[in-house]
Amino acid sequence: MRSQRNKMEKENISKRINLCFKPNDVRCVAGVELDEEIVYRTAKAFVVLLKTKEIILGHDMRTSSHKLKKAFIKGALEQGASVIYIGEIDSPGLYFASGFFKKPAAMITASHNPAKYNGIKLVGKRAVPIGEESGLLKIRFLVEKNRFPNVKTRGEIIRKGIFTEYRKHAMSFINSSEINNLKVVIDGGNGMAGKIVPEIYKNLKIRIIPLDFKLDGNFPNHEANPAKPENIKDLRKKVVETKADFGIAFDGDMDRVFFVDEKGKAISASVIAALIIKNYCLKNKGKIVYNVPMSKIVPEIVKKYAGVPIKEKVGHSFIKARMKKEKAVFGCEHSAHYYYKDNFYADSGTITSLKILEIVSLEKRNGRNFSDIVNEFQVYSQTSEINVEVGNKTDVLKKIEKYYKKPAIKINKLDGLTIDFKDWWFNVRASNTEPLLRINAEAKDEKALKENLNKLIWEVKK
Repeated sequence: MRSQRNKMEKENISKRINLCFKPNDVRCVAGVELDEEIVYRTAKAFVVLLKTKEIILGHDMRTSSHKLKKAFIKGALEQGASVIYIGEIDSPGLYFASGFFKKPAAMITASHNPAKYNGIKLVGKRAVPIGEESGLLKIRFLVEKNRFPNVKTRGEIIRKGIFTEYRKHAMSFINSSEINNLKVVIDGGNGMAGKIVPEIYKNLKIRIIPLDFKLDGNFPNHEANPAKPENIKDLRKKVVETKADFGIAFDGDMDRVFFVDEKGKAISASVIAALIIKNYCLKNKGKIVYNVPMSKIVPEIVKKYAGVPIKEKVGHSFIKARMKKEKAVFGCEHSAHYYYKDNFYADSGTITSLKILEIVSLEKRNGRNFSDIVNEFQVYSQTSEINVEVGNKTDVLKKIEKYYKKPAIKINKLDGLTIDFKDWWFNVRASNTEPLLRINAEAKDEKALKENLNKLIWEVKK
């Protein structure tokens, strides 16, 4: 009876481990799929894989984060590594700590996912991402095997604050004296922005109108995922109501950031990237890495301002690795991740928000509003990402390629299927974790986009 029960428990945890380990991180429903045992084992495996004696640990404000944090600390200490505990922090702050102290780090967070989720982001020294191709598969194997070397000496907990160094680092990306005379609405989404924004922004000469700054892992007002239009309705309304210069929305762990102009219109990540590239490339001519679904305006602006555009697959591990290989100065993704060479090649919503504050403040002196500034880059009509549930993802991609092959000008398979035509293009790629195809499309105008997109979706579904 006992052996039968042990076998069932082993099969259950094996199934949950496979569910929780994604291509770039560990993430699942907390307490149901991702429990303290899996986190405990993951910490031990992380220590073994990296052969490290110290790990930096931070976590977000989710209700399950404190239990999972304790489980991670227990596993790391038992495996002989000390834990440098930096407390509640945003993911960019955790990446900074890893880079600044030159140590591997773990962040307990589920980023933008709903309240019931949690997870672990793992990075090596200097914020080098750990994904499937760089160690996560090995960690998963060790977690499932659950056999770890005996150690003679336990690690210890070292508590350390990083905000003084973190603020100084973030401010090094801008000239803070140039930022003034701005009124900005910031939606924290009850995520880590409620703690980080007051700390980082506190010496800036701007007026902040805060929305949902109270840390609350239950996300009582809306999900901390500004990519969904329904989650920025309050921000858009408040910007117009208060006649603010623009609005900012962060996701739960602040690795992504979204913007709306003074009219309350949401601005796409491609347009924000183009705006930063124009201002960044003029000073730092060099290579720019962008992912496949981003608007054509991104490589066009890179070339216009004497940079070199480099297209890469979707995913932070791919973007960071390519940036490092090419020594690129900036990287960007359609999901509103923005990466900086001088930020250890890591993404940061915090640094991006500061750069936009600086750009808008300078342009405002010339009588230009946010909508005027971004108008230069709004030359195409692009859809937000559309997810379509399908049966066999590979078969559908083959069918789509065959159907569009004749009228296509160019076909690229860097990430899924990208097909260019005379006046529009699309990318269809398979989800790594769900039976979904993700569709991004762009055309010269709204009419062409609507007509071609509807036909594409129909072909995917039929």
